[in-house]
Amino acid sequence: MSDEPLCVLVTGATGFIGARLVQALVDEGHEVKAMTRRPEEYDGPGHPVGGDVSDPGSLAEPMDGVDVAVYLVHSLDDNDFERKDAEAAQAFGLAAAASGVRQIVYMGGLGKDGDDLSPHLRSRREVEKLLGESGVPVTVLRAAIVVGAGGISWEMTRQLVKNLPAMVVPKWADTRTQPIAIDDVIRYLAGVIGNEETFGRVYEIGGADRLTYIEMLQQAGEVINGRRVKIVTVPLLTPRLSSHWIGLVTNVDATTASNLIDSMSTEVLQTDYTIQDVVPGEPLTYREAVERAVNADRSA
Repeated sequence: MSDEPLCVLVTGATGFIGARLVQALVDEGHEVKAMTRRPEEYDGPGHPVGGDVSDPGSLAEPMDGVDVAVYLVHSLDDNDFERKDAEAAQAFGLAAAASGVRQIVYMGGLGKDGDDLSPHLRSRREVEKLLGESGVPVTVLRAAIVVGAGGISWEMTRQLVKNLPAMVVPKWADTRTQPIAIDDVIRYLAGVIGNEETFGRVYEIGGADRLTYIEMLQQAGEVINGRRVKIVTVPLLTPRLSSHWIGLVTNVDATTASNLIDSMSTEVLQTDYTIQDVVPGEPLTYREAVERAVNADRSA
């Protein structure tokens, strides 16, 4: 993070990542504009500003005087999310350039570039590109599953483990991923904001463990219930059927679940650790991340 106080705009300021980042930046002494579609209802830290990435005309005012803009919005709860996210990213990049913003910071998704990327990950890549088309340097942090209280992926895991003594999961649940604790995500985001070394760079971020989704469910079960969940894999449970099943067992929106599940059959692992040269420190293990999420849920 920059040693000098900056004016930082955080989009998605009421969200899972945004709310925590706003607090962290305020604690570091930065002037933070918390962008939300309903600023009159905002009661968190920072200064609330109204803006909607899907309405380009609403972006000029919140961008005024901003040094760094953090882009943390997506439309995964919409079946047309690829088009909507592309249009929003393009408009945001244009507004940032027009206002003289020095850096855009974006949370993307881990995964190798290629034709086999899921629509979700393909959209994340497109957003990375479109944000920078107007000339503002973009710093991208690519992550897999983020573990923390209030996160969609964590809610899916927590509720499945809590509500089911045993479960049937698709064969792709054997796919490996590299979950990361929300505390580490905030640490990395804060560490690249205003850091000129990171301008125009893409960094991969991940936790200490590489686990299959089955192993994640098992470890979460041990922490939440004190025992492992009985799990059987079957080959014919499609992503669409899986999302309907999750909709029945949890309160996670089925469209959001479906768009996330589409990505779960692709192995997403950190292959580059350059971020640790920029933001030193060892990331938490998955079990530590789960324990923190459980404690936060209990104290909420």
